Amino acid sequence: MLQRALRILLPGIWLGLILGISFIEAPLKFQAPDITIPLGLGIGRLVFAAMNIAEGVIALALLLAMWRGRASRPEWILGIAVALTLAVKALVVRPLMHATTDAVIAGASEGGSGLHYVYIAADVLLIALLIALVATTARKILATATR
Repeated sequence: MLQRALRILLPGIWLGLILGISFIEAPLKFQAPDITIPLGLGIGRLVFAAMNIAEGVIALALLLAMWRGRASRPEWILGIAVALTLAVKALVVRPLMHATTDAVIAGASEGGSGLHYVYIAADVLLIALLIALVATTARKILATATR
């Protein structure tokens, strides 16, 4: 029973994390009084590093719940896609963005990198995959419960 609940709750929590940080906090931070671009980027680096750690913990817990709860093949495909998307976002894209943010923080550049759009696209993909995973898992759990 716990594994079933976690397979629904963990993606929901993860969705809230992405929406709250990536699509609410990040853009609003730069509208705050006295927040400069370098200061906002410095804060953002800290926040997104912490978020990626939290996402990693959630991903591991989710995969464990899927394994223990005998997830279906479609659930596994979505779960692995979620984990791989997170890995690319956190281990490839974010580190590549550091060169740009380093230059802006040092005052050597005004910024502007297409990598930020790649990171946003990865978050949008994660949102779609997590919604699909919740829907797939809920359908399986409901179908099993009505038998």
